[in-house]
Amino acid sequence: MISATETPTDTEAPPAQRSIPANAQALLQAVLDANQGTRDARTRTVLDAMIRHLHAFASEVTLSYEELFKGLDFMVRIGQATGPSKHEGILLADILGLATLVLLMDAKAVLAAGGTEPALIGPFWRANQPVRPNGVRIATDDTAGETLHVRGRVLSLDGTPLAGARIETWQAAPSGLYENQDPKQEDMNLRAVFETDADGRFWFESVQPSGYGVPTDGPCGELLALQNRSHMRPAHLHFIAIAPGHKVLATQIFDARDPYAYSDAAFGAVGSLLRDFEPDSAGHFHLDFELRLEPGETCLPTPPLP
Repeated sequence: MISATETPTDTEAPPAQRSIPANAQALLQAVLDANQGTRDARTRTVLDAMIRHLHAFASEVTLSYEELFKGLDFMVRIGQATGPSKHEGILLADILGLATLVLLMDAKAVLAAGGTEPALIGPFWRANQPVRPNGVRIATDDTAGETLHVRGRVLSLDGTPLAGARIETWQAAPSGLYENQDPKQEDMNLRAVFETDADGRFWFESVQPSGYGVPTDGPCGELLALQNRSHMRPAHLHFIAIAPGHKVLATQIFDARDPYAYSDAAFGAVGSLLRDFEPDSAGHFHLDFELRLEPGETCLPTPPLP
């Protein structure tokens, strides 16, 4: 029997006071056990999975202590590079394909039913974009570029036209800059809000958008250079479709003829979102497409810019 003044040995101590055996599996189990106090069930599930995958990743590549600290320094600099004009964390999720993966997983059921693929809203959507009538030109007269005629139609999954749906659209100019980035462009240039007609249609005139590069002045730029990857995104137009009784769809339509159409730095150009911007004999381009929305609760996203 142990006296009151004696210290129990490791083998005699209660389970909660025993040291962790010096092996990877025991360490992992100890960390998972420590997570069991997390009160929210979903948070506990997410953290459990993250812990298991982090430990498995470190074991698979035999991560060194020096490499661990390089990775931690990278993550610290991701935070330091984030500010009012750029969210480096979102950019990291984009260039690793994580953001698109999450969007596609969220939309798995609707995609199986024929819905339109979602895409990133991105950092350039603005609040209070101008409401314009169908058929109007959304580019100012001094916006250079080839004319693009856009015709879209908004439908429910069963093919029912959605009249009175609100369509938000915005795009970069042929310079590769959105108007809020470019003091030479008029405020709200290449931005509009339309309403679909009785047949679910909307249409407008614009100019051919241009591809552009994601920011490379931070850690994400270092990562792209390390991977010997392009930082370019293909030309695209953004759309958000909002219809009562349906889930909001945020997506992008990409120019399939763009040189970066199949190497999008953000991995957003997926499935049917790649479309031919067809030229005509007059030298104008035409884009025709449908947006198919899933019935459900209409939850409006918040524009990242005023």
